[in-house]
This record gives sequence, structure tokens and C-alpha cells, in this order.
Amino acid sequence: MLEILSLIRSDGDPQWCRSVPNWDRAPWLETVLGLRRARGNPRPRLISSHLPVQLFPKAFFTSKAKV
Repeated sequence: MLEILSLIRSDGDPQWCRSVPNWDRAPWLETVLGLRRARGNPRPRLISSHLPVQLFPKAFFTSKAKV
């Protein structure tokens, strides 16, 4: 899924996918370093997580985020 979303974000250009590691393209939300990287990435952001849906803040579900 990350590869597909990365290609969509880069308008189909595979160079970004080949040159930027997975953890920089879609950092893990549940780690401190990942959260810092995610906030520093330009929009639209790709974020990875294995958190159960119950642990996401309620504001997440009223935002324009795509899941």
C-alpha cells in the first residue's frame, strides 16, 4: 500500500520511491521520531500505523484524513 500511495503522491514517478526510504516517506505515528518526521513532511502526508482505531483521537475522524 505504501508503494502505491507513494506513486500516487509523486504523480507516478518511481524515483521518489527508490530514493527515499519507507520510514521517511510514511513514518510510524506511534513513535516519537516518527511523529516528528510526519509533522515535518510536506502535505499531503503519508503516515503509517498499527494502532487500533480506538486509540486514535476523535478529532481524527472529523478531519479530512484519508484512511
